[in-house]
Amino acid sequence: MKFLNIGILAGMLVLTACDKTLEEKQVTLDVISTNVKGQTSSSFTENDTIVYKFSGLHEVITYYSGEPGKRYEFKDRTSAKGTPKLKFNSQRANGAQANALKLLISSDFQGVVAKSKTSKGVVTQDTAGTMANILKANWKDITDRAAWPTNTAVLNSGDIDLSDFADQGKPVFIAFKYKVAAGTAQDKWTISTLSLNNYLPDNSVYTQANFAAANQNITNYGVNIPGLGWLSTFDPDNNVKKYRWVYTAAIGTGGSLVITGAANAPAATDAAEAWAIMGPIDLRKVSPDAGSPIKDINKILESYSVLPTYKEGEYTATFVASNTTVKGTSVAVKQLPVKITKP
Repeated sequence: MKFLNIGILAGMLVLTACDKTLEEKQVTLDVISTNVKGQTSSSFTENDTIVYKFSGLHEVITYYSGEPGKRYEFKDRTSAKGTPKLKFNSQRANGAQANALKLLISSDFQGVVAKSKTSKGVVTQDTAGTMANILKANWKDITDRAAWPTNTAVLNSGDIDLSDFADQGKPVFIAFKYKVAAGTAQDKWTISTLSLNNYLPDNSVYTQANFAAANQNITNYGVNIPGLGWLSTFDPDNNVKKYRWVYTAAIGTGGSLVITGAANAPAATDAAEAWAIMGPIDLRKVSPDAGSPIKDINKILESYSVLPTYKEGEYTATFVASNTTVKGTSVAVKQLPVKITKP
């Protein structure tokens, strides 16, 4: 029994020591900035390499350079007032019906109406229900804010400022409405290289939407946001031949919307109406700024060298260090001023 008690006591001491170790992993961090010669400095030219030297107790370090998209103070920011601008290329072929294409925007469209899932789990669109929602919504005609081709050449729309809709503080839907009459050749329209960006006063630009599909990501400064995709639908009561927008998804400047009506007058026996809609879009949406992980628990890091990628100006470099145990995470933040000048 004596030996048993000694064993229990020894085990308790070991557990106490381990528990103490876990609690004593408080993070500490100190950072200085130097030039390549090891001289402490906070001022560098655009061509200089900055060497950051570390001391303290830390397992993980994340670095925020201070440039747009990499600022610690905006790591949780998801909304910012800027100037949202829509732009795209358009091309017309075949027909030349007046007002065949409209650019519209709405803040009260109720979205797609879905049918029940099929036996294979696929959700299909209730075309009539979705069209009813489209017709119930209030759509603002902003066609005159864009430049449109008068011949078969591709034409850029120019920047379409949507600031007045951002100021309303509501998500919006953007639509291309195709409506052609019977009796004459019906236009073929192609929309390409579409983008919607939020331009902030600090000259940073955030892509909010393009032709990325709903299951694709749009990347801003290393942070991904989901693409919105496009809804293609038509009015079954006013589109006997079921002409509709063909949506081709692609990340970046790729992708397109294309609709082709009757190519000649004899074939244009019926009118047609079809819609392509994207949304809901928060016109003030931005991606949170992101840091770069430069040290993990398995790495010893005494210094970190960077060549600034930002231009002349004053910035704040931020290092976030952390230690993690079963008791929780301890964090330390160190910020350094960085001044960048011309060479």
